[in-house]
Amino acid sequence: MATLNISMPDELRAFIEARVNTGEYQSASDYLRDLIRHDREETEQYLIDGLESGNSKPLDMSALQKKAKELLDKEQGL
Repeated sequence: MATLNISMPDELRAFIEARVNTGEYQSASDYLRDLIRHDREETEQYLIDGLESGNSKPLDMSALQKKAKELLDKEQGL
């Protein structure tokens, strides 16, 4: 298994220690591995959802810019 050293603010380290102290995780490494696993699973699900959503269509930048301007004008009361 590889080793990875990371730097983080004291408040994040304290948060990790608090999570470990609940007994749910055996160590900071265990907690971080779990976070990474969940992130990887979520990313893979997003990719699967994208593939299953059907064919894409080209982006019409002119229409998008027009819609954005309309929304901005409406928000600003113009």
